[in-house]
Amino acid sequence: MKKALEHIIVLDFSQLLAGPYASMMLGDMGADVIKIERMVTGDLYRGMTFGNQYIGGEVSPPFLAWNRNKRSLAVDLKDSGIKEIIYEMANKADVVIHNFRPGVMEKLGYGYDDFRTINPGIIYGSNSGFGPVGPYADRPGQDLLAQGLSGVMSLTGRRDSSPTPFGTGIADHLSAYHLVYGILSALIHKEKTGEGQEVQVDLFRSMLAFESQEFATIMNTDVAVEKPNSGIGLPFLEAPYGVYKCRDGYITIAMNDFDKLVETIGAPELKKYNSEELRYTKRDEIFHAIEAITSTNTKKHWLGMMLAMDLWVGEVNHIEDVENDPQIKAMGAVQTYKHAIAGEVKVIGPAVSMSSTQPTIDKAPPLVGEHSREILLDFGISKDRIDELIDQGVVEQAGIAGK
Repeated sequence: MKKALEHIIVLDFSQLLAGPYASMMLGDMGADVIKIERMVTGDLYRGMTFGNQYIGGEVSPPFLAWNRNKRSLAVDLKDSGIKEIIYEMANKADVVIHNFRPGVMEKLGYGYDDFRTINPGIIYGSNSGFGPVGPYADRPGQDLLAQGLSGVMSLTGRRDSSPTPFGTGIADHLSAYHLVYGILSALIHKEKTGEGQEVQVDLFRSMLAFESQEFATIMNTDVAVEKPNSGIGLPFLEAPYGVYKCRDGYITIAMNDFDKLVETIGAPELKKYNSEELRYTKRDEIFHAIEAITSTNTKKHWLGMMLAMDLWVGEVNHIEDVENDPQIKAMGAVQTYKHAIAGEVKVIGPAVSMSSTQPTIDKAPPLVGEHSREILLDFGISKDRIDELIDQGVVEQAGIAGK
């Protein structure tokens, strides 16, 4: 089966999460993603992991998560001969991606102006912490830092808790999506006009966009932002929206016909909260009244009863149990691939389904420099020249740094 982006060549200088996730999404759609990384150690994420857990004793699960469908070229980016080769590659490429701080790529000679001089049609995508201008431009860009500045922590958790971050790198993930849709938009524009352009995203603006409905409310009304002290899920929503304890775990109850909900759980006395204003001002009181009922029986009991009435409810899974959720199995959300060191690896597959150009996992995440020879040959570099560069120690092939 053909893939939507199989004609696109991406030079990917990024590392860690935000940039590699974006390039991986393009790779899932068929783009030839060339991961250009430092020799020996490669992407920083190769040496970082969660809970000191490495697969096969040396492979980082976070690295595996964001680097499938790529080929690795390991080189010394500061070497003048390598710079000439990168420029030759840029002349044939469609997209460049990086997530260094503003100015780093320019100092190396790999900025947008450097590449568009070579290839005016190049799409140059960058993902930074705070963008190229402003008082925070030179600050380190990292997910937790962007979350803190964005205000989202003041919306998460309960009133008496300290500011609460997300349990995953939400700013990194969101900025990756923004970078992808910016790059795809630029590619469509290029097809129509022949013009390349620079695409800039950052963690901070990605978080602000994520909170658009909250900011639209805060900036245009007199609403007071006050987190509830119960399990109500969002500061601006009335009861019953929230997470409720059952005898054997928790369920979520979202926006619902309130009268139908309280009839279903056998609490018609709660109908006295007969307006949105009451259900907002008394939301903690209502929450505890409903939870006193849900806690008397099992998740299965309440879900069966509520779903039969077409109420908006669901289970709360612990992340360790999600893999075995029957919907996960039905969707085929968990996929596997073979890795040279880690063996068979289970991952979350592409989240998009397409009728004609279905994204698939065709390549396991590469070893450092696994494809260096192959890539350089593809771009017209002679075998003798490649051997010379390896001997000079400025190109690495599959773990061989040179003499």
